[in-house]
Amino acid sequence: MNSAAAVNRMVVFGDACGSGTMGLEAKRRMRNAMYGAFTEAYSAVGVDMRRIHQEDRGDGILAALDPGVPPTLMVGTWTDTLFQSLREHNAGSAHRLRLRIGMNAGPVLDDGRGLVGRAVDLAARLCDSPTAKRTMELAPGSDLLLVVSDWLYTNVVAEGGRYVEPETYRSARVRFKETDEKAWFHIPRLPVPTLPEDRPDDLPGAGQGRGAGTPGAADAPGAPTGGGPVQGDGPPPSAPPRTGTQINARGDVAAFENNVFHAPVTGIRKDRGTGAPDPGDAA
Repeated sequence: MNSAAAVNRMVVFGDACGSGTMGLEAKRRMRNAMYGAFTEAYSAVGVDMRRIHQEDRGDGILAALDPGVPPTLMVGTWTDTLFQSLREHNAGSAHRLRLRIGMNAGPVLDDGRGLVGRAVDLAARLCDSPTAKRTMELAPGSDLLLVVSDWLYTNVVAEGGRYVEPETYRSARVRFKETDEKAWFHIPRLPVPTLPEDRPDDLPGAGQGRGAGTPGAADAPGAPTGGGPVQGDGPPPSAPPRTGTQINARGDVAAFENNVFHAPVTGIRKDRGTGAPDPGDAA
């Protein structure tokens, strides 16, 4: 398998919440609604399904888009359309469909059996991490959670755009399997999401946290992501200034200009030792 054949692509990993409690017929309806919502969202940004590699994950979907699809559309119009589709479905359904979505970008290889690459691994980790699951639990009235990699936030979300509101994102550290990354969390129609660190009393053994829903120093660009001094009530932190279009991590370099990816991007734990698990498995 030749890694030189890898292509920089936007990766989307979606997973339905609570599907394990559903019966067979409820799962069938859930899957139909999930695929319908994804298709409607792609249609809203003018993306032909032939430009998407999509794999079934039972109660979820893994997709990698054609490199020419502007990532701003995915974090903006695509996400907003997906959210509206979920609202419409849930308004008339006995079983709510709630989705967690992980997004990342980087080199992806199709080996004939499926998608391979650290960009795929990280998108899956962001979606399935305990932090993402707990964040969704803390927003029981919400139908969609979007978690984006730090690279995607800095280079795409922070630039803004139609239906893109950087100030409604909050950062948290995602430590899951071999992943140890800063990520950004967004729930449509909420000023900012409540993160697990805001509810330390609900997490046995957790360190001291801040008041629920109150962004603190950890959300400021460049600040540590863990606890921090208590901040008073006030507006959410402003989006960080763009730090440039190039990122270098252990020899992996990526450039992003005019909504197009030009060179490799990776996003899984950068201090991984030689004995670390092989990141090729996105499970």
